[in-house]
This record gives sequence, C-alpha cells and structure tokens, in this order.
Amino acid sequence: MATIFSKIIKGEIPSYKIAEDDDFYAFLDINPLAKGHTLVVPKVEVDYYFDIEDTTIAKMNVFCKRVAKAIEQVVDCKRVGVAVLGLEVPHAHVHLIPINNLHDINFARPKLKFTDEEFRNIAEEISKNI
Repeated sequence: MATIFSKIIKGEIPSYKIAEDDDFYAFLDINPLAKGHTLVVPKVEVDYYFDIEDTTIAKMNVFCKRVAKAIEQVVDCKRVGVAVLGLEVPHAHVHLIPINNLHDINFARPKLKFTDEEFRNIAEEISKNI
C-alpha cells in the first residue's frame, strides 16, 4: 500500500513542492515547527532511513543541503536543523527546520498555522533559490 508521501510524490495528494529530481521530493510540512519547515523524501518507498542504499542516502544528503541553503535564503534563522524521526509515516524522510535555538526543533511544541496562500508563497520563495 502506498504511503501518504508516495501519494504526494505522484500528485494524488496536493503539496507545497519546494524541489524535485529523479530520486527525491521536497515539500513543506503542513504541521510546521517553523516557517519553511520542509520534508525531503526519497521517491522509492523505504520505511527506515538507515535502510536506504548507501549511494542513495549520500545523494539524499546533497539534495537536502541544496534545499537547506535555499531555506536559509528565505527564512531568518541561524541554521537549518535536521531531524530524522521515522515514526510518523512508514516512508523515510528528513525534516529541515529553520532554527535559532535548540528549542526550535522540539517536536512537542505547538505547530504553526499558515493559510494556503501563505504556504504557497513560502514554497515559491524557497523554490526560487534552489
């Protein structure tokens, strides 16, 4: 059964796309911890991040770096934090979260709310910097 991320990649579920190539898809998290909180997923369904093939995980990190650098151009932050949890969806994914302190990457914090238009504008601004 296809994961929600596979359905997003195929366009069956809408998303706020940031970037895409043959192997990976990046899109805004709809329950963000910060403006610009982005998820990066491999197009091939792999449940556990550390089960991704070595060459693919290396390419995924380079893809994440490109996306993170674009986020830094748009969102006022000290860094883009990286989190790999893997418990929410059985499809490996990386969270790229703009942060200014350690508490900004605490997933127990309340999530931010943005309108559809705000999400679209954030995605457009970040994707222009890829």
